[in-house]
This record gives sequence, structure tokens and C-alpha cells, in this order.
Amino acid sequence: MTKPDFSFEQAAQARGFLQIAGVDEVGRGPLAGPVVAAAVILDPANIPAGLNDSKKLTAKRRDALYDELLVVADVSIAEATVAEIDIHNILRASHIAMVRAVAGLRQTADYALIDGNMVPRDLVIPCETIVKGDARSLSIAAASVVAKVWRDRHMVALAQQHPHYGWENNAGYPTAQHKLGLEQFGVSEHHRRSFKPIHNILYQDKNVSD
Repeated sequence: MTKPDFSFEQAAQARGFLQIAGVDEVGRGPLAGPVVAAAVILDPANIPAGLNDSKKLTAKRRDALYDELLVVADVSIAEATVAEIDIHNILRASHIAMVRAVAGLRQTADYALIDGNMVPRDLVIPCETIVKGDARSLSIAAASVVAKVWRDRHMVALAQQHPHYGWENNAGYPTAQHKLGLEQFGVSEHHRRSFKPIHNILYQDKNVSD
């Protein structure tokens, strides 16, 4: 199994770029909560051991790496809200979050490594897209860990206010527990109304009330 390395970053450095940010997002699939992006500029001399695609790590390992990255790297976290997801669409909202994350770095990034195959509109620095980048680039892997841990914790906090949907376990994804909560308690203000399952519930309720 291949692990992410620093070769994309080194190639960019060889072309004269100095501050290279890995960028990734999490939360495109859930029915509730924001989409969250992170941008991370790693210190080549101080890269946390065991850094990998967040999906290949245990929750405990992700948490430990998250805490370490906040200390040894330049980390920026940004979101696009549920309202922005509903206004634009989830892809555009995820790109908005990515651009915000890059803009929020302490250092000004001069190059970005973007997970996926699309360049976010409004990104004002040179970049390259890397399909499955979180499994190939250490900087993107770092961003994937940071974005996932931050969003998971955010959904746990939202679950305290809305305990019926199991967000502390499913992070807003459409699990059986989440769907049951929607059936029994309806739609919350944190649900994405443009997503078909939520739209159908609201539309069905409207038809019944009409």
C-alpha cells in the first residue's frame, strides 16, 4: 500500500515555490452541517510521523495528528455554511471553503496542492489538482486529517443541541439512525434543504399541509 510522500511538494519547490499548501475538504455527502476545508503548510523538517489519508487512520490517531499539526504546521480551517450550500450547490460551496482556508493561513501560500480534479474558482495562487491527493501528498493528507477532525467535533457539538439524529456518530451522513430521526422529529436548521432526501421531506410535508 502506497503512502503519501513529499514528492509533489519537492517538485513545486524545485520550480521556485516556497510556501506550498495542501488543501482538502470534508463533508460533501452529509445531509446536515457545513462543508469544511483545511489548508496546511508543512515544515519539511518537522512532519508528524504516521501522517496518512484521514480515511486510513483510526479516530484516536487522527485526533493525535490533529493536535500535533496545530503545533508544528501552519494550519487554516474554513467552512461553507448550510445556507451557502443551499444557495450555490455542494461542489461550489466546498470550493468556497477551500479558498477561505488558503486565505486564512498565517503565511501567504504561493502554491496549492488541491485534492481532486477541479481548481476552485477564485483561487488566486498557482496550484495543481491531485486525484486521491490525500493518499499521495503529505500536505493534502495533513489537510484531510485537520478538516475531518474539526468537522467531526463540530457535529458532536451540534448533536448536543439536536440529539435525535446521531450526529455524534454519523457526522450528518444518512445513516439509519439519522433517517429515523428525520422521520420522527423532522428537519432541523442544520439540514441541507437542497439535498434530495431533505427536500423530499419538506415537500411532502408541504403537500400534506396543503
